[in-house]
Amino acid sequence: MTDQTNNAAGEGSLGQQVARLIDELPADFLRLDELLKRVGDEGLLLLTVMMTLVFLIPVSIPGVSTVFGGAILLIGISRVSGRPLWLPQRLAQRPLATEKLRPALNRGLVWIGRLERISRPQRLPQLANGRVMELFNNLCFIAAALLLMAPFGFIPFSNTIPGLALLLYAIGMIQRDGGAIALGHLANIATVVYFSFLIGGGGAAVHGLWQHFSG
Repeated sequence: MTDQTNNAAGEGSLGQQVARLIDELPADFLRLDELLKRVGDEGLLLLTVMMTLVFLIPVSIPGVSTVFGGAILLIGISRVSGRPLWLPQRLAQRPLATEKLRPALNRGLVWIGRLERISRPQRLPQLANGRVMELFNNLCFIAAALLLMAPFGFIPFSNTIPGLALLLYAIGMIQRDGGAIALGHLANIATVVYFSFLIGGGGAAVHGLWQHFSG
């Protein structure tokens, strides 16, 4: 299992590298296979950082959760398996309108700036290093991607919390920052709690309506 840090987007801070990726997006449509050719396997975590940004602001772009969420999930699987990333053609070549995507990504860049100010390379290394810890963190990364793809996109914060978890995981893995990874775990737990309330509240509402109309 290798650490997929980025060399593809050039030098500079993490925020600067992601900003360059956004600036260099095609003018009309974005396809994941084109992005992957640019960043390579070593830049998959940087690509994850970029893809999470659109979920951190209150905007809805058709098709993005399927394409980006699916890609992040497969990135996590590739990290656990230690194999190169594979994307199905329907996902890799599905076009997303750059005109709608670019403003959302640029607005999300503020999150990277905030997290970079508090992130510290090699902080709490016991949470970021070692085969067992890496496997556990990558499995949690996959869990966050699955939570991101849960069918609650129309409910406030249902994409934001798991998106933040994935952003924290990616930054933590790039910088070997156990503190950021720990915050990612907390965001994952918060997502599970939030979804449990949503499911429990929905079940109670359905039960109440059933009693009302059957009583």
